[in-house]
Amino acid sequence: MEIFHHLNLKFFFFVITSLFCTSLVLGLDPHSEALLSLKSEFTDQDGSLSDWLEPSGETPPEKIYACSWSGVKCNDNSTKVEALDLSSKNLGGNALSGNQFGIFTDLVDLNLSYNSFSGQLPAGIFNLTGLKSLDISRNNFSSQFPSGISRLQNLVVLDAFSNSFSGQLPVEVPLLQNLKVLNLAGSYFSGPIPVEYGSFKSLEFIHLAGNSLDGEIPPELGKLKTVKHMEIGYNSYQGSIPWEFGNMSELQYLDIAGANLTGSIPSQLSNLTKLESLFLFRNQLSGPIPWEFSRILHLASLDLSDNQLSGAIPESFSELKNLKLLSLMYNDMNGSVPEGISKLPSLETLLIWNNFFSGPLPEDLGKNSNLQWVDVSTNNFVGGIPEGICAGNALFKLILFSNKFTGSLEPSISNCSSLVRLRLEDNAFSGEIPLKFSQLPEITYVDLALNNFTGGFPRDISQAPKLEYFNISDNPALGGTLPTEIWSSPVLQNLSASNCTISGALPPFESCTSISFIELGMNKLHGSIPVSVSNCRALVQMDLSHNNLSGKIPEKLDDSSTLVLLNVSFNDISGSIPSTNMFRAMGSSAYAGNPKLCGAPLHPCSGSMTIFGGRGTRKLTWVLLLSAAVVVLVLALAIGVFYIRREGKGEWKMIPFAGLPQFTASDILKELPPSSASVCQAVLPTGITVSAKKVQLEAKTMHASMELIMQIGNARHKNLVRLLGVCHNKHLAYLLCDHLPNGSLAEKVTMKRDWATKCKLIIGIARGLSFLHHDCYPVIPHGDLKSSNVVFDENMEPRLAEFGFKCLAEITSGKFPATVSRKETGEVNGAIKEELDEDIYSFGELILEILSNGGLAKAGWGAQNKTTEVLLREICSENESSTSDSTKREIKQVLEVALLCTRSRSSERPTMEEALKLLLMPIPQSK
Repeated sequence: MEIFHHLNLKFFFFVITSLFCTSLVLGLDPHSEALLSLKSEFTDQDGSLSDWLEPSGETPPEKIYACSWSGVKCNDNSTKVEALDLSSKNLGGNALSGNQFGIFTDLVDLNLSYNSFSGQLPAGIFNLTGLKSLDISRNNFSSQFPSGISRLQNLVVLDAFSNSFSGQLPVEVPLLQNLKVLNLAGSYFSGPIPVEYGSFKSLEFIHLAGNSLDGEIPPELGKLKTVKHMEIGYNSYQGSIPWEFGNMSELQYLDIAGANLTGSIPSQLSNLTKLESLFLFRNQLSGPIPWEFSRILHLASLDLSDNQLSGAIPESFSELKNLKLLSLMYNDMNGSVPEGISKLPSLETLLIWNNFFSGPLPEDLGKNSNLQWVDVSTNNFVGGIPEGICAGNALFKLILFSNKFTGSLEPSISNCSSLVRLRLEDNAFSGEIPLKFSQLPEITYVDLALNNFTGGFPRDISQAPKLEYFNISDNPALGGTLPTEIWSSPVLQNLSASNCTISGALPPFESCTSISFIELGMNKLHGSIPVSVSNCRALVQMDLSHNNLSGKIPEKLDDSSTLVLLNVSFNDISGSIPSTNMFRAMGSSAYAGNPKLCGAPLHPCSGSMTIFGGRGTRKLTWVLLLSAAVVVLVLALAIGVFYIRREGKGEWKMIPFAGLPQFTASDILKELPPSSASVCQAVLPTGITVSAKKVQLEAKTMHASMELIMQIGNARHKNLVRLLGVCHNKHLAYLLCDHLPNGSLAEKVTMKRDWATKCKLIIGIARGLSFLHHDCYPVIPHGDLKSSNVVFDENMEPRLAEFGFKCLAEITSGKFPATVSRKETGEVNGAIKEELDEDIYSFGELILEILSNGGLAKAGWGAQNKTTEVLLREICSENESSTSDSTKREIKQVLEVALLCTRSRSSERPTMEEALKLLLMPIPQSK
């Protein structure tokens, strides 16, 4: 009995022990339970955390089961969770409690970046007192930054870049004495920078740019003796740069651009002897550049452009041996460029245009470095081009126009095979032009106008394979003859050589495929106009005035579908002007000064009214005239309605572009419906359906209007509506465009589309607009970008309609004189720049309209006053309820581009090229 009792007792203990051990083996450890609880608060439609599951069998005792899960990193024996990396997993959630974090006392790295978490940042994160790195960047956390972060005394990295916080910068952050990296940029913080931000003890990187900060920059930031990288620009501060910044002895990178700063640049910045990059552009800084900057021996990039700086470039800059970029453009500086600048061995880019500099350029400029871009235009420089300007054979832009340069061009420019753009106009250069175009394979633009060159026209211009623009006008002593092969230049569009004393005959117009503008007026050309000029199928304007040309006007020119103006005034042209209205429409000024020339619009040719001669035939002549008048009257009555309907006077002319058969003006006009509408639809003889846009023309702006129409017609891109042709007379034009039957975005914007369709739509619009801004020469602003001007082709691909039409209307009305001579400039002038900026703003508004299914139409200004989180919530509410978190991240990226494009200051908006790159930027995928 006692033995039995003893056995029962042993069995009891065996059962109890077994049950206890089994509970340890089969139960889930607290860390894994906490992570599963955290997962329950996430949205994870992509299944990024699909391996976060409860165990189905036994688990090793004393080990954390979750150590095998994705994103979870433990120590070697799996007893501690040390890192949690959930970055780029397409996770979301807007009500994270953060209660689960308290158990992770050994966690040192938490990465939630590149997700779509929203709502307030959970304060429970601040219970992770062992944390060294906290990355919550590229999310949608909103509201004020919660208090409690000062408990993370081990924190080294805090990255909250690109969120949607509101209110002031968190004031507790400076209490983190071990913090080295602080990134709070682009997150909508407002108010001034707290003075406490000058008390960090270990900080090396601080990025506060792109918020809505204001007030004065606190001088206390100068106490940050350990900071190496500081970006606090693109805010709206008041006041000046604190001189105390000169005490930041470890600083290597300082960017306070676009920050509304005033006052002078403090000389104390010269104490930053380790500084490599200094960006203070787009402010209102004044006064001279401190000469003491020469002490910053490591300086590689210095951009002080677009300010109100005065004085000279300090002579001491010759000490900056590491300088690669010197940008001082758009200031009020004067004096000469120190010779020491040419000694800088690393200099690549020198941009000092639009100042008041004078004197010669340094003699050795280019000899000691690989210069790539030099722009000193619009100053008062004298002397010649430095002989070794292209010694490094890397120079692609040399812009020297509007100065007082003299002397001859150095032969070294001829050997600069890297040269793409050369602008020397409006100077006093002389001597022969030594350019060897056969050795300039990349050159596209050459302007040598308004100088004193001699020695004749360059003979090998046709050997430049990429040359589009060549202007040598107003060099009255140039002389010589035109090269025989000049018209065979493969892509030459504009040749200007007026007032150059060029003699000889016009070369035959063989292989004349691309030339559009020929200006040879005020020379000494003789002989006749070659009949082969009719081969120039792209010719728009040819000025041969004030020469010694003789013979007749080639009648074959009447076959030209593009010619707008042929000016042969003040020559010795004889015979009759071709009788077609194309020549009459050019006006009498195009033919004046040719005594032997007759016919409309000049005086009638001799004998044309008295074909029988003598007094005895006068009665018969009058009878014939009256009879002819009756015939004309009858014909006029027959076609009167036709011409009244066209609202124009004079003969009609048809100019087709690529994609349209060679219809005559009559073919087009008879198919247009009798409507007064500004836009109508017509079916042409071959069955092509076109949309016809009616435009009023004015005689005084006719040439400029037709020039722009030609540029629009030659713009070809899959996201642009093609201009197929123009049918016009002196007062009216019909612009014939592709008719796309699938309607406009305005008609469909309220339709709910899947994200892929919206993304394709936005990218297509961006590609078309970027083409107009960056791939057309000259650039073509759209001018009226809106949903009704985005139409769909048969594949539902978006195309931009009516681009350039607003500029055209302003030209004809005289409101936009800046575009009258669009072909003459290579750089974008102020008026065009404003139009481009407006296009970018309109594009941002269009993105908002598309994202919200029309709910945020014309919301550009209003959107700037909302956080990204609020906008994203509004947008997602207009889309499918099943929008995944990965899609939300993509939407957020596009939304951020829209907000950049609609910034109130145009200087803070991206270019269309930059906007397109941002839209195409890949979003990191799940790991």
